[in-house]
Amino acid sequence: MLDLISKDFIFMLVGGLGFFFFGMRTMSEGLKKIAGEKLKLFLHKVTQHPFIGVLVGAFVTCLIQSSSATTVMVVGFVNAGLLTLSQSISVVMGANIGTTFTAWLVSSMSIFKISSYALPCVGIGFAIMTLAKSKEKQSFGQVLLGFGLLFIGLHYMKDAFGPLKDSEVLKTTFVTFSDNPILGVLAGILFTVLLQSSSATIAIVQVLAFNGVIGFSAAIPIILGDNIGTTITAQMAAVGTNLNARRTAMSHTLFNVLGTVWILLFVYLGWFERFVDFIVPGEITLKNIMFHIAIAHSSFNIVNTLIFIPLIGLLEKTSIYLVPKKADSVDFGTQYLERHLLETPPLALEQTENEIIYMLNIARKAVNHAIDSYQNNDLSKIAKVTELEEVTDNLQSEITQYIIDLSQRELSTDASRKLPVFIHNVNDIERVGDHSRDLVELIKRKIDNKLPFSDTANSELQNLFREIQQMTDDTIMALKNTDQHIAQNIIDREERINRLQDQFKQNHINRLHKGTCNLRSGFLFLEIIDNLEKIGDRWTNIAQSVLGEMKWELKIVTKGELSKTP
Repeated sequence: MLDLISKDFIFMLVGGLGFFFFGMRTMSEGLKKIAGEKLKLFLHKVTQHPFIGVLVGAFVTCLIQSSSATTVMVVGFVNAGLLTLSQSISVVMGANIGTTFTAWLVSSMSIFKISSYALPCVGIGFAIMTLAKSKEKQSFGQVLLGFGLLFIGLHYMKDAFGPLKDSEVLKTTFVTFSDNPILGVLAGILFTVLLQSSSATIAIVQVLAFNGVIGFSAAIPIILGDNIGTTITAQMAAVGTNLNARRTAMSHTLFNVLGTVWILLFVYLGWFERFVDFIVPGEITLKNIMFHIAIAHSSFNIVNTLIFIPLIGLLEKTSIYLVPKKADSVDFGTQYLERHLLETPPLALEQTENEIIYMLNIARKAVNHAIDSYQNNDLSKIAKVTELEEVTDNLQSEITQYIIDLSQRELSTDASRKLPVFIHNVNDIERVGDHSRDLVELIKRKIDNKLPFSDTANSELQNLFREIQQMTDDTIMALKNTDQHIAQNIIDREERINRLQDQFKQNHINRLHKGTCNLRSGFLFLEIIDNLEKIGDRWTNIAQSVLGEMKWELKIVTKGELSKTP
């Protein structure tokens, strides 16, 4: 076999894989540009029912030609709080079905000789990309270009594998996969992990089969292993994400591993092969074996999905068990808002207040982590602040929508006055999350560039840190207990912070004149104290709402839209 692995084989295989991957990525990016943000909105809106979620996952994956891209997108949506864990599981199931479209595309090569049109597709696609004026037409050209490159890659791979059909060693190896499917599954996992593309693995298996190197019985376990190997992409995408995003990746792995385990029994008994023969009866030849592999790939994923749709709840619970919540983990979703309570406005109003307090505590964590990152030169806090900022963004959206829905019920005069103030508070808390994120980005610049701060500047910042942290704690107490005395202290503290800001800026100018301050460090120092002052402003706004100084009218313009008038 080593004699057959020549320089030409290696060059054609590596080049073919390069064309295949580049074509797949080019086509995927073009399709995503055509779909645009509407695709994301669509994915979020129509996944309320598991069966619809499966259809959406399959459709999106067919559209963008990458189950990995769909899964990564889903993990991102869960990370941003746009999808729940159970919603994400159904979409991932659908992605497994959608990714089999590539196998059908590849099998068409043997039936319709599509590779003959690959070069014209590349030329025409590139021309459209270059000459078209509208972005939509340019994206269409990109899709056509990617389509052509993909089939050029397949053509080179087919030619590369052609001589291997004479290798008795290779044939014996694949016969072993037929006799021992577990080895075939392991090979499929290894290929897919190395290539980082389930589509590429299936394409290689189809091309090997088309060249007579591998039989249908040996291809089946590799297909099963391919479905396990592709889950590594979701696991990689989930690194550094929130709890539910990591659980989504785990549910993807569970779904594919469990599906492979139970189907292996039918593979050992020969029933799965007979099932494919039942769907497409007749002798398997070199001309139609790619088609049979596509059937097997689709059959496995469709049947597996149909079996697990009723078990989504079990997958969810198992994922939660396998990815437990750590002490410092933060849930992205709301904690107190329940839709059924909207029919009882007083209870819904009380829960909204509790949710705002919860959001306020999240913002306090963000502020404290930002300060800790400066005091301890700790870059690990930066990622945590970014996560907390995303939590406040999501909570702002969820609480605001809940308030809008609540405002459409019959409310007392006092309740009606509270709602716009609640929205005002939620917006201020969300902005504190933004300022905390901006703070850690400034602190990261200081640490990365090793910018020195003078002892005086450090002391001034520590003074401001103490003021802001005390102000943050007081804001929670004032809002939680409607304590007007504490609220007034917050306003007094904000005036003190403003005076300190002016004083520290003047001190900074004096240090610059004396040459005791690094210029770049000085700019960073000013930005840090400005962000701290802005946090104080937001807490002051909430204190004013507690004192009853923020009286707003709430007017519903259209469903889902607010107008606030002071």
